[in-house]
Amino acid sequence: MIALSLAEIAAVVGGQTHDIPDPSAQVTGPVVRDSREVEPGSLFVAFVGEHVDGHDYAAAVVEAGAAAVLASRPVGVPAIVVDDVQAALGALARHVVHKLGTTLVALTGSAGKTSTKDLIAQVLRRKAPTVFTPGSLNNEIGLPLTALSATEETKFLVLEMGARGIGHIRYLADLTPPKVGLVLNVGTAHIGEFGGREQIAQAKGELVESLPPASEGGTAILNADDPLVRAMASRTQAKVVLFGESGEADVRAENVRLTDSGQPVFSLRTPSGCSDVTMRLYGEHHVSNALAAAAVAHELGMSVEEIATALSEAGSLSRWRMEVTERPDGVTIVNDAYNANPESMRAALRALAAMGRGRRTWAVLGKMAELGDEALAEHDAVGRLAVRLNVGKLVAVGGREASWLQLGAYNEGSWGEESVHVSDAQAAVDLLRSELRPGDVVLVKASRSVGLESVAQALLATGAEGEVAAR
Repeated sequence: MIALSLAEIAAVVGGQTHDIPDPSAQVTGPVVRDSREVEPGSLFVAFVGEHVDGHDYAAAVVEAGAAAVLASRPVGVPAIVVDDVQAALGALARHVVHKLGTTLVALTGSAGKTSTKDLIAQVLRRKAPTVFTPGSLNNEIGLPLTALSATEETKFLVLEMGARGIGHIRYLADLTPPKVGLVLNVGTAHIGEFGGREQIAQAKGELVESLPPASEGGTAILNADDPLVRAMASRTQAKVVLFGESGEADVRAENVRLTDSGQPVFSLRTPSGCSDVTMRLYGEHHVSNALAAAAVAHELGMSVEEIATALSEAGSLSRWRMEVTERPDGVTIVNDAYNANPESMRAALRALAAMGRGRRTWAVLGKMAELGDEALAEHDAVGRLAVRLNVGKLVAVGGREASWLQLGAYNEGSWGEESVHVSDAQAAVDLLRSELRPGDVVLVKASRSVGLESVAQALLATGAEGEVAAR
């Protein structure tokens, strides 16, 4: 964070200083909420959680070098005390972003946010210093913490914005007002909370409504291939730039194909020219993500050649998102277990099918959460798709929702041993350990709450130990 005195921070957040001998002392380190991340000069933000109260760590963090604690009550060490710690954190982020004048890029969507954010960051940082959301810390706490990590050298600030309801993105955009706003898609993630895709579109579109007009440099980047996203053009006064495979898109992909290993190759066409891209990421769904990143970068002044090179060299920066690892015995593990919704599940299955050409494929799948009344139909549809894509074997892991995955596969025509329902992750590991053979490709994917990354980790550990013999 930029250096600010404790007195200045107190004024910005409307707080009272307690036990601070020198209000002119400065916060020169990062703003953190985890006591393990404290560095000399940090500001520690004390949240009260369900199981942990950050105030209990106040003395320890100051001893470790924190300049002060942002707290909701006096804690016996230097502290700025406020009524609402979350609101104060947001106010501080708003102040710092305004003071820096950094070009802020915000993005949202039902699927692909984190992968696209990582691509945007990898492209833009070739042009200038860039700070971006780590992982998927895209809520009312993670977003301001990311914004506060920007410094005077930061040229671009790339922020992922998530939403669990109407008004959430409006709130985040008010904290950190974007100049460029990107909407990827409107799908069915969290549809149980929103109530329908139209409500999801209403929430996601709050981002483009927050943008400044075109005369002030505001730019809305919209997916030309998603009708609900494209319709958001009427909700903004910003300049509208379309990306996609549609011929009407300003930034589009042509001649799309996949390599034998499932990596996308395409020609990137922009208003300033065309250049070829060969991605390191896996799955055709990354073409749309790459186009979104390219549209952002092009609007911020990068040439098509620079963008294509950056996209061709970009990798995955976030854990458990299409992490592809080949074991010494030739088994390939695709760990995509960070999260799942119907759109990302379909994309991952198609990527598996492409990667598995001439090889035996396994889809180890679990529950997709927060689908409400659509849960049965969506799980059934994913099971059916696995059969249509000729996935070698579906292993559905867990309770009721997993049984719906397996039932969909069965009803689509998987009547033999091509699909199986197992009770938990350990049962899936036991099954795979006994049946995998060299050359197999295994996809592991479910909602975060299921914890299926343990399956991928166990299988990788098995390969490292050399326990699987060729069969």
